[in-house]
Amino acid sequence: MTTSEWAPAPGAQRTNPLAIAALVCGLFQFCGLFPAGIAAIILGHVARHQIRRTGEQGSGLAKIGLILGYLMLGGILLATLLLFLSYRAAPATP
Repeated sequence: MTTSEWAPAPGAQRTNPLAIAALVCGLFQFCGLFPAGIAAIILGHVARHQIRRTGEQGSGLAKIGLILGYLMLGGILLATLLLFLSYRAAPATP
């Protein structure tokens, strides 16, 4: 095969690699990798900025990565708040 067979078709736009990375990080956080959720949020915001500037594809991928990252972050914050409130509401033992 020649290199021209591997080149994208004319008019086909490139998908932003950071958008793909945001989606992958957003999915990996559910495997117990909490820092991947933070990375998904950061990469998603950077990817969306680059996509608006360059016109690349991948806006939906970046948005899904952002949503997954924020959902997990919100869930962790909610769980932490509930644990704190349940600890405060527990009766003191002598």
